[in-house]
Amino acid sequence: METSLRYGGDSKSLRIHAKEKFPIAANTLCQLNGELDTRIGAPNYLNAMIRYFYPDLSASIGVGVQYNRHDKVHYNIRAKKAFPVTSDGLLSFNVKGRCYSDEEFKEISYTGAAEFVWNIFNVKKDQDLRLKFGYDVLDKIPYLQIRENNWTFNADGNRKWNVRYDL
Repeated sequence: METSLRYGGDSKSLRIHAKEKFPIAANTLCQLNGELDTRIGAPNYLNAMIRYFYPDLSASIGVGVQYNRHDKVHYNIRAKKAFPVTSDGLLSFNVKGRCYSDEEFKEISYTGAAEFVWNIFNVKKDQDLRLKFGYDVLDKIPYLQIRENNWTFNADGNRKWNVRYDL
């Protein structure tokens, strides 16, 4: 199980996130994840998703259902495609999108982004770095991510930020 501690500037609370992936078939898995908000002592959300990977295309697609304490149940579909920029695959251009729907399929929303991801291994001994620069094309918001081994820092053009530590 993958677990992490998360803190965001807008929530002012520490959240405990857990994720587990169960292989179903070749290139297919069931991913379960959820988050506990320590301020209120209750889960923020619980999510179940079936994900299928196309390794030859560097692409994936997922279909799932999510329960969160505010909006109750909604469904989502997500897809991602990576285009290697360098021959070693350490720099890539990614295109990704997601569609959300409420339980009656009345309210539908979309997100989409394009991003450059640069993986740098052994910056220092046993220290890897990932830099991600992206643009949310629907909300017209740039964002960045800096990941160093277990630490991740995310920020966007709306001055929203969060930090994560993988346990």
